[in-house]
Amino acid sequence: MEELEGRVDFFAGPQHRGKFKGFVRQSPNLFRRQQDGELILSLLERAKREPIARPVDPKKLARKPLYKAERRKGRTTVPAVVSVPDRDEPRDQISVEVISPDAATASAKQHTEIQFHLLNLGAEMGLDVWVARNDRAKTWRDQPFGAMPRMVAELPAQFNEATHRTIELIDVLWLKGNSIVAAFEVESTTTIYSGLLRMSDLLALQPNLDMKLYLVAPDERRSKVEQEILRPTFELREKPLSTVCGFLSFSRLKEKVEGIRRLSLATSLKPDFLERTAEFFKQEEGEP
Repeated sequence: MEELEGRVDFFAGPQHRGKFKGFVRQSPNLFRRQQDGELILSLLERAKREPIARPVDPKKLARKPLYKAERRKGRTTVPAVVSVPDRDEPRDQISVEVISPDAATASAKQHTEIQFHLLNLGAEMGLDVWVARNDRAKTWRDQPFGAMPRMVAELPAQFNEATHRTIELIDVLWLKGNSIVAAFEVESTTTIYSGLLRMSDLLALQPNLDMKLYLVAPDERRSKVEQEILRPTFELREKPLSTVCGFLSFSRLKEKVEGIRRLSLATSLKPDFLERTAEFFKQEEGEP
């Protein structure tokens, strides 16, 4: 674009930077001036003959576009921004390495390890803990999940059947008495969307429920978490999921757990300490 400044109709000077009179942002169209098209064609041909390598900021390259939308807040409508993720690659196009048995086994092992750390930490903090009903037979370092300290056999009975069914499938819960104080979805073997959808279902069923929500995933899936949590279906709720569900990377969580155990801090911690560790992707209203 620097080479076009002052030479084409849609970028006549510095005042047009960014928007370029809207011409660059609209659907493909004819140039208003014949010489503009001829100039760009000549520049493309020159670039083909004499390519120039230019550095690209990896963070900008990885950033996904956000779109303006609106959501309800009480009786009013407020502006918001959302992401619209690309369609996931079809399974038959995924390379063999990605879905190889060894890779699947490693991911499952990682998932189990993170669940163990969360369950053990919750118990050390003096909280009751719950592991997803279909994971109770899992073990980590010869410790069966179903027999871990402070593991509850049943969830509080004050919820309706739909809520109860949703909650019992969440990977890890921290409880204090009959209250659920934190819920964790660990996503290393399944899609990010499935974990967020379970969290969203829980909030839809119990909009007044006061608990901390966390999605725990490998460090390399951070951008995917951000992209998915800002989907319209999550962000245009009266209480956007991005404002109440934080992201915890595997490395950050393990680092935190190791530090707490080394300094024997667990008994002095409150459940909300993870809010200062987790990353929240809430966009400020009006941010482009």
